Amino acid sequence: MKKIEAIIKPHKVEDVKASLDAIGIKGMTVLEAKGYGRQKGHKEVYRGAEYAVEFVPKVKLEIVVPDNLEKDAISAILKAAYTGEIGDGKIFVSEMRTAIRIRTGETDEDALS
Repeated sequence: MKKIEAIIKPHKVEDVKASLDAIGIKGMTVLEAKGYGRQKGHKEVYRGAEYAVEFVPKVKLEIVVPDNLEKDAISAILKAAYTGEIGDGKIFVSEMRTAIRIRTGETDEDALS
């Protein structure tokens, strides 16, 4: 199993969810996040005063998939989250040793569906 973490623009969440649904991935965790990278934030004006917003709003998706769906899931995220603009995000993939569904005790891939 693989854990896929994707940091994306907030307005792309529904597109990514639809793309993952289309390949049979029905569950994910969505977290609001803030961060910066090459964007380095931006400046805003509030009540006439300019200030720097150093952390840009993002969304972090966490998805655990069977090994055979790893490449399809990554491809679905890449296509759905892409805007071509700076700040489109990043995808991180790591090995997942085990998963357990608390309610039933099912483990590993049985716990994912």
